[in-house]
Amino acid sequence: MITLEDWALIRRLAAEGVPKARIAGRLGISRTTVIKAVNSDSPPRYERTPRPTSFTVFEARVRELLVEAPDMPATVLAERVGWTGSIRWFRDNVKRLRPEQQRIDPADRLVWEPGDAAQCDLWFPPRKIPLEDGTSKLLPVLVITPAHSRFITGRMIPTRKTEDLLLGSWELIQQLGRVPRRLLWDNEPGIGRGQRRADGVAAFMGTLATKLVLLPPRDPESKGVVERRNGWFETSFMPGRSFTSPADFNAQFTDWLGRANARVVRTTGVAPVDRLDADRVAMLPLPPIPLHLGWRNRLRLGRDYYVRIDTNDYSVDPHVIGRIVDVTADLDRVRVRCDGRIVADHPRLWARGRVVTDPAHVEMAAVLRREFQQPRAAVGDDLSRDLADYDRAFGLIDGGLS
Repeated sequence: MITLEDWALIRRLAAEGVPKARIAGRLGISRTTVIKAVNSDSPPRYERTPRPTSFTVFEARVRELLVEAPDMPATVLAERVGWTGSIRWFRDNVKRLRPEQQRIDPADRLVWEPGDAAQCDLWFPPRKIPLEDGTSKLLPVLVITPAHSRFITGRMIPTRKTEDLLLGSWELIQQLGRVPRRLLWDNEPGIGRGQRRADGVAAFMGTLATKLVLLPPRDPESKGVVERRNGWFETSFMPGRSFTSPADFNAQFTDWLGRANARVVRTTGVAPVDRLDADRVAMLPLPPIPLHLGWRNRLRLGRDYYVRIDTNDYSVDPHVIGRIVDVTADLDRVRVRCDGRIVADHPRLWARGRVVTDPAHVEMAAVLRREFQQPRAAVGDDLSRDLADYDRAFGLIDGGLS
């Protein structure tokens, strides 16, 4: 076999018109070799003749196991086939065979039409947020991004339960001013999984007249727009920031999103805020009726004049003990009503397992307790009565017997 340098020289001389016989004589090779070099499409390459290795006798069995379990670790394969040699050598050969048995999952290029879909996701900032009771915890941020414009809306919420997810979704949709025709989720338990919908979700979607799409597992392309933005938050929003409360986080995040939505997106070449109008035009209008969302309960208030929302207890005016009360809560307030009258109004706590007490309720409970403990005034009949009353009653006077 000629060298790469000789091959290049042969082709150059042949291109210059030098006869093949003269090229062969100059390089000391046969004329047939010169002809092959001139007619070849690629430079000469040395290829080693395959020879059996220590892995060869195990290869067929390894292929069978990979057909059954393509993700089986190399160490387990080595044990199954009885390999006693170098595990590194075995692993290299398994790495060569594994792609042949793995199923291919192509990723399509998706085209998002204006107003068609908004991708929804929860982002958990990697930093604990201080709460009212002095503790701190990791809290979820609900993010909704219309896929066509890439306009980002987001808000930190207390929990990932259905009530808070729907409250947060409605607030972000109101920020958009219109309703996307589809809301894409990836099997969030508070929204639904598979064919199951969490309680209240179907009614919420029906009121908005939109469609809920629960994505199948291993389908990152359908929600890649919002997930890429979640990663962007951690590299562009979080560094160098500190937060004093969830409200402070939301204020900073909203301010930052105003600037982020004005930046040009590389894949579209346009800022999200400049494409939002096209998205809105194709979306659905907001529902004309008010949405009844959040935490709701109807109960008879017990002697322990507290009601529970999530894991926290809130005091109620003890005057309504024993009566039916309606308990409602949104992301910020907890309210209790009796016959339409508010009998409790508290800020909602984001901490867990706490008790919220209004001092006025405690004072009123003490007054009612003292009144209850006092003996009731005895109400007796006056047994002394004029006998003439009985005479008149029996007709013995005024025309009766005298």
